[in-house]
Amino acid sequence: MPLLFETRLISISITRDQQEVYDFVANPANLPRWASGLGTSIKNADGKWIANTQNGPIEIRFAPRNDLGVLDHYVTLPTGAVIYVPLRVIPNGSGSELTLTLFRQPDMTDQKFQEDAEWVLRDLTRLKDLLE
Repeated sequence: MPLLFETRLISISITRDQQEVYDFVANPANLPRWASGLGTSIKNADGKWIANTQNGPIEIRFAPRNDLGVLDHYVTLPTGAVIYVPLRVIPNGSGSELTLTLFRQPDMTDQKFQEDAEWVLRDLTRLKDLLE
């Protein structure tokens, strides 16, 4: 039987056009402005996006630009572990809905999973505030 991880869908409505939200979020240089979980700065080094975090540098690989609102990314931690972060922006009336799927990582406590979910919601709220 395959291993399945517990997930949480964390979503926020943004009163901006889907394409505007997509364009802002798809630009890695904007990450430090809203995604505190991905560090305080980011740079492109030899074609790789490297963010500085309190635990050391991480590499972030992004889904290619697309017309579907897919903003998925893979985060490689200093330990070498890779975390997949599905992120989508879809139309919601005249605005947008941004939804992140948070996977509970192996050996993660209930408290840590809850803290991560709260952190993601804070970051998405920061993004909403920037864009509205």
